Amino acid sequence: MDLSDPVDGGWIEAALRPRSIAIVGASADPEKIGGRPIKYMLREGYRGELFPVNAQRDEVQGLKAYRDVASLPHAPDLAVIAVPGLAAVDAVRQCAAIGTKVGVVMTSGFGETGEAGRRAQGEMVAAAHAGGMRLVGPNTQGIANFSEGAIATFATLIGEVPPADGPVAIVSQSGAMSVVPYAFLRARGIGVRHSHATGNESDLTVADFARAVALDPEVKLILLYLEAIADPAKLRAAADVARRNGVPIVALKAGVSERGQAAASSHTGALATEDRVVDAFFEQLGIWRVPDMRSLCNAAELYLRGWQPTGRRVVAISNSGASCVMAADAAERFGAELDPLEEKVQQQLQQVLPGFAACANPIDLTAALLTNSNLFGAVLPLLADTADGFFVSLPMSGKGYDVPRFARDAAQFVEKTGKPLVLASPLASTREVFRAEGVVTFEHDVDAVSALAQFLRHGLLLQQPAAPEPDLRVPLPSGEGFLSEAKSLALLASAGVPVVPHAECASPDAAADAFEAMQGPVVVKGCSPDVPHKSEHGLVLMRLASASAVKAAAEAMLLKLAALEARDPSVIVARLLQPARELVVGARWMEGYGALVMVGDGGKYVEALKDIVFLAYPFDEAFVREKLQRLRIAPVLRGVRGEPPVDLAPVCRMAVALGSLVAGARGRIASVDLNPVFVGPRPEDTVVGDALVELAAESSP
Repeated sequence: MDLSDPVDGGWIEAALRPRSIAIVGASADPEKIGGRPIKYMLREGYRGELFPVNAQRDEVQGLKAYRDVASLPHAPDLAVIAVPGLAAVDAVRQCAAIGTKVGVVMTSGFGETGEAGRRAQGEMVAAAHAGGMRLVGPNTQGIANFSEGAIATFATLIGEVPPADGPVAIVSQSGAMSVVPYAFLRARGIGVRHSHATGNESDLTVADFARAVALDPEVKLILLYLEAIADPAKLRAAADVARRNGVPIVALKAGVSERGQAAASSHTGALATEDRVVDAFFEQLGIWRVPDMRSLCNAAELYLRGWQPTGRRVVAISNSGASCVMAADAAERFGAELDPLEEKVQQQLQQVLPGFAACANPIDLTAALLTNSNLFGAVLPLLADTADGFFVSLPMSGKGYDVPRFARDAAQFVEKTGKPLVLASPLASTREVFRAEGVVTFEHDVDAVSALAQFLRHGLLLQQPAAPEPDLRVPLPSGEGFLSEAKSLALLASAGVPVVPHAECASPDAAADAFEAMQGPVVVKGCSPDVPHKSEHGLVLMRLASASAVKAAAEAMLLKLAALEARDPSVIVARLLQPARELVVGARWMEGYGALVMVGDGGKYVEALKDIVFLAYPFDEAFVREKLQRLRIAPVLRGVRGEPPVDLAPVCRMAVALGSLVAGARGRIASVDLNPVFVGPRPEDTVVGDALVELAAESSP
C-alpha cells in the first residue's frame, strides 16, 4: 500500500503508516488517555517503534520510557500529545523542533473554549508549522489505521469492539462519531480500515483525511461526519480523488437547525454553512448526504458488493399484503421508482401465482409461499429485466417455510443478474440463513428500502458526467456594490439572459417617448444604484396606459430620487407582461464553493414560502430540469385545470447562463437576484422582469 502523494509534504504516510510513534504523556494505566493508545497498539501488533515519554518513569506498559522529547533516539513520524493544558503547546514545539511530521493533540481547552483558547491554539499551530509538522486536533480522540495496528486514539469503543481490517474508512470531526459507525459496521461483520477524528481542525481537516484515505487502494467506501466545512476546495479535491478511484463517499453533515448550527460552532470552534448550499455542493461532488448516523452506515454492505446501478427502478416482493403497502410508501419516501410492471410480465406472474395475488408491483406472494416452496424461485426469474434493484420482505417465515431454498434462489438470482437484492425479516433465524448465502439482510423493511434506494440513486449520481464549465467572461463595470437595475439588465443581456423590453430614461419627456414606442401598458420604476429596493420608496408604478401618466410618474420618481440624494437618477420604462407564473432565479459567489444558483417560486412571497432549489455550478440544462421537479409548485408548472404547461427549457438555459456568468467573474460578481422571472407556455414568454447585480471589490479572488 503506497499512500505517498506529491502534494501532501509527506504527512499522509506519517499519519497513516507511521514507522515510529511517540506518546507524550504516556501512562502506565492502560485505561487512561495517555495509556490506551499504547495498550491498543501492543494488543493489535503495531510493527513500528513505540516511544513512551514520561518524566516520572523508566518503563511504561513494558516499554522503555523517555524523560522528554529531546531524549528520544530519533524523531518519530507521529507524536501523540496527551499532556494537559498549555503543556501541550510546549510538547508540540519540542516535537516539531526534532523533525516529527505529524502531531495528534488529544488535549482539550483550546479553540472550542473561547478567545484565549483560540490564541493558544494559534500558537500551537505556528509552532508546529515552524518545524514542518502538521497537526490533528487539538481536542481530538485520535486517529487509527487498523491495517497497520497504528492506533493513536483513546476511544473506549475500540477496547470493547475488537477491530478488523476492511474496506471502509471513517473520518469525523467528532471523536464519538468516528467510532459509533465503527461499532455499527463491526456488528454487521464489516471490517474498518481507518477511523480518524479531526477535533478542532486547527490544521488538518476532515477533507484532508478524506483525500488521504481515498488514496488507499484497499478503501472501497468512505463515511464522513462533519459539523462545519472549513475549506470547501479541499473537500472538492478529496471527492475528485475518491471519484477517480471509484470510491463512493457518504456524509452526515450535522448542524441543520439553528440550534444545531450553534452547537456545532461551540463544539468545533467553526461556523456551520447554510444547509441548502451544502446539499447542492455535495450533489455536485457526488457525495451522498444522509440525515442521521443510522443512515450513514445503513447501505454500507450494498456499496461493498461491487454492483453498478443503472437506474432506480425497484420491484418489491412479500408474502404480506401490509408489507407490500408499506414498501410502496417507503419507496416513494426515499426516491425509488416502484412502477407497475408491464402487462406481459404481469400475465407471466399470473400463471405462477394464485389468482388472488397482486402482480402489479409490489408483488404479493400470499400465504401460498407456505405450501409452494418453488414459488419464490419461479417468480424471481420473471422479474430479472424489470428493475434495477429488488426488495424482498418476509415478515412471515421460519418453521414450515423452506427458508433455505428461498435463500438459495435469491442468491442464484443475484449472481445471475448482477443486480442488488435486499431481504427484510424480523426473524433473526431467517436473516441468518439468507446471510449465509451472501444476501444482504435487514431487520426492518424501512431500513432495507432506504438502503436500496440510497445505493441506486447514489450510483446514478456518480455516473453523471461532470458538466463542462464554460469560460464565459463578460466585461464588468468598475467599482463595487449594487448596480442600477438598468446596468444589471444590460449585463445580463450581454450574457445571453433574456430581459424585459425596456428603456432607461433620464427625463419625463424621454419616458413618454419610450411609452409611445412600446405601444401598450408599461411599468415605470425609479433607477439608481443607491436604491436597490424600489417598492418601499414608492418607485414602482404598474399598468400605466398613457404618455401623460408615464410622464407624470417619471417626474415624481426623479424628484423622489433627488430627495434621496441617489446617484445617477433615471427611470426605467418597461413593457407590462402578463406571465403565467413568476419565478425567482438568483446566484451568488461563495469562496471555495464557487457559483451557487437558486431557482424557485418567485414574486413577493419568495422569502416567506422558500420553495426554491440550489445548484452548484457547473451543471447542464437537464440537471436544472430535474431539480425543478422537486419544487412544491412543480405540478402547477406542468399545467393544471386545463392550463398549458410552462416551457421550462428557457428557465433551464437561464440558470446555466447565470451560473456561467458568476463563475466566469471569479468572485467579482457577489450576487445576482432576478425576481420576478416571467414564464409561460412559449419560449419567448421567459424574460427577466427585475434584476439586481452586486459587485464585489476588484481585489476579491
